[in-house]
Amino acid sequence: MENLEIIVLLLFGVTILALLSYRYNFPFPIVLVLAGLTISFIPGLPLVTLKPEIVFLIFLPPLLYGAAWNTSWHDFKANIRSISLAAIGLVFFTTGLVGVVAHYVIPDLSWAHAFLLGAIVSPPDALAATSVTKGLGLNPRIIAILEGESLVNDASGLIAYKYALAAIISGTFGVVDAGIQFVWVIVAGIGIGLLIGYIMFQVHHRFVCDSIIETTLTFLTPFASYLIAEHFHVSGVLAVVTTGLYLSFQSGEIFSTQSRIQTYAVWDVVVFILNGLIFILLGLQLKYVISGIEDGSLIQLIIYGLIVSLVVVIVRFIWVVPAATLPRILSKRIRTTETFDRRNLVIFGWAGMRGVVSMAAALSIPLLTDSGEAFPNRNLIIFLTFSVIIFTLLVQGLTLPWVIRRLKMPKHSIVEEEYQVRMKMIAASITHIEENLSLTEDDLLTKIKNKYEIKYNRLQHTELPEGFLEKHGNPVEEIFNRFTGIELELLTIERDVIKMLHRQGGASEEVLRKIEHELDLEESRLQMDLYKS
Repeated sequence: MENLEIIVLLLFGVTILALLSYRYNFPFPIVLVLAGLTISFIPGLPLVTLKPEIVFLIFLPPLLYGAAWNTSWHDFKANIRSISLAAIGLVFFTTGLVGVVAHYVIPDLSWAHAFLLGAIVSPPDALAATSVTKGLGLNPRIIAILEGESLVNDASGLIAYKYALAAIISGTFGVVDAGIQFVWVIVAGIGIGLLIGYIMFQVHHRFVCDSIIETTLTFLTPFASYLIAEHFHVSGVLAVVTTGLYLSFQSGEIFSTQSRIQTYAVWDVVVFILNGLIFILLGLQLKYVISGIEDGSLIQLIIYGLIVSLVVVIVRFIWVVPAATLPRILSKRIRTTETFDRRNLVIFGWAGMRGVVSMAAALSIPLLTDSGEAFPNRNLIIFLTFSVIIFTLLVQGLTLPWVIRRLKMPKHSIVEEEYQVRMKMIAASITHIEENLSLTEDDLLTKIKNKYEIKYNRLQHTELPEGFLEKHGNPVEEIFNRFTGIELELLTIERDVIKMLHRQGGASEEVLRKIEHELDLEESRLQMDLYKS
């Protein structure tokens, strides 16, 4: 109970830090890593540990599911080549080179332990990159690749992690068998993810009509997908990501307005708490981790951490240049259809910050081997992982906005895209009014049309017409409810436009989600405004 009280107090402290980070526009992932480091220096705090397998189960499914839910399937599919090269090729390349350097630089670090470290620090964290670059006007394609990379590279890194862990525990490793199993783990994991996604789509679509139950199901779904996949010894991470992408694509068809508002709000809170909690747990363990490293002074450990961090950063640049240029050299279609700006390579290379997934993987290393002995080098690997996270978040995270400004990148205007989407919605609504509501009383029809004229004028930066909100003398229950009913009908038309653009990939996910949320709030308000005698 004492430990629980301390965790709650520390989580409250992290929340206060989050308030300051939002107020002063300071990236929250950097706040988290600094908070974890600060907690480790507070004297008298107890050691709080979770069973390693519980760390994965508690943190990974919801965090990965939340990331997948906010990823556009169209953007993911359009950039699948770049995402695959970064999320699979770069992950294994990083795992290998970090493993080689760590083995030769750090005394008594075996090959298996070195590759385990490489697998843990190989996947970058998209949340860190997108939070740092928010508001800088980056090209949407770069953001889409970073987000897509983070989904798949978590799976690649954690698969490599499990193979390295198995090699340490069993003492053997077969390349051919591992290669065959790797393909099976990926294919079966994706298959199970699609199956769970389809089942949950049918459940939401056919049976669920309560927002609380729907919100609850969204929490249970990633755990179900993960546990079922892990039961069959395939990739639970890929299963969760696949389920999230599938249901996100279908979300406009399965959720009610109230369910969507409630679900997004609750999920934002849960992801925030989980991100804060993982670094609190790290901070409570860090000083014990350092004291548990028998070989080497703190200065030596910091040097090892800097070396591994530099390798992680350099390897990304070594990979990204040929990965981006060779396909253009070999394919005329790519040269003619895809724009290319070398400055984007610098941004992509410098945006490889590590974060919560690497930390969760490090903390999930078993405490004991199968023989009952303490897992060798566990504390060292956790310390080096935290060193890489600190280095990449502080050095790369704090300087990335400066790098973007120095490169003088043209800013992408999401406002223009939002304007185009809103104009399409208004045009569809006005067309519906003219074609289907022409027999409505003139006074009511005028008021309805005025609403959409106001929306149009707002887009043209004009002020509201005077007298728009003046009351009319018609009976409240008859006129007001009919007016509200027509507004609800037109919201359905606007929502159909959003669904169409979502399915066709006609606009960015950020714009569509924002406008969809506005429609949900408007519909919820109108439902409450209906006069009931």
